[in-house]
Amino acid sequence: MRVFTPTARLATLLLASTLLVGCASNGGDTPEEEDEFAGVAERELYEDARDALDRRVFGSAIERLEAIDTRYPFGNHAEQAQLELIYAYYETNDWEATRAAASRFIRLHPSHPQADYALYMRGLAAWEAGRFSLERLKLIDISKRDLGASRDAYTDFSELIRLYPNSQYAPDAEQRLVYLRNLLARHELHVADFYLRKGAYLAAVERGRWVVENYPNTEATRDALAVMVEGYLGLEMRDRAREVLNVLIENDPRHEQLRGRTFEPRHVNADSLSA
Repeated sequence: MRVFTPTARLATLLLASTLLVGCASNGGDTPEEEDEFAGVAERELYEDARDALDRRVFGSAIERLEAIDTRYPFGNHAEQAQLELIYAYYETNDWEATRAAASRFIRLHPSHPQADYALYMRGLAAWEAGRFSLERLKLIDISKRDLGASRDAYTDFSELIRLYPNSQYAPDAEQRLVYLRNLLARHELHVADFYLRKGAYLAAVERGRWVVENYPNTEATRDALAVMVEGYLGLEMRDRAREVLNVLIENDPRHEQLRGRTFEPRHVNADSLSA
């Protein structure tokens, strides 16, 4: 075994210290890069950002707008830079960053004249996040997918119409809400259908009632009534089933589960029901 003398130990320590000092003086393996916007005036940053936006060079615009937001949070262009960041993030399909930037703007400037724009863009980002590439080709049923983002869009657009009914963005938000109501209602019906097949009849009835009460003007309402009829049949509550059946016949006499005034269950092992 090799034995170090006190002198050898001291030399070893001195050598190690020298190496450490050398590494520190060289900045390590990854020297910190200089900030390219250090010392650049707010106005120059903003003008460069605007130029990049006009040329649709969104990466460059985002860098400069973020620099304004960081370096000049109370500057002359701070609020406008935050608004344009929302737009730039949206144009780069960064839905999460768009929603975060919009939420921050609304929190910081709730009474700003363009707060409705921020809320609209937040909803629009959620709308896009909830879309699927094959949706328009009718190759998938989006209502069977996870609808978390679409629910966020529904909430944002509903809030926009409630808070800013005269906003220029309200008409578009209302049109999107029509689609989202039908989408969310159909999703509830898929869940209700699952409950019927599993024999959870009370849960199916409650889902059907939820659609009728919360999405009354959607195409799914009639199917929700059919779900309730079938759920009540499964619960052996034929009188309640007949009450709902009469409502279904009145609103949709040609429903696919009707044979005249007789209801044919699909999942419940029960006799047909006549009004």
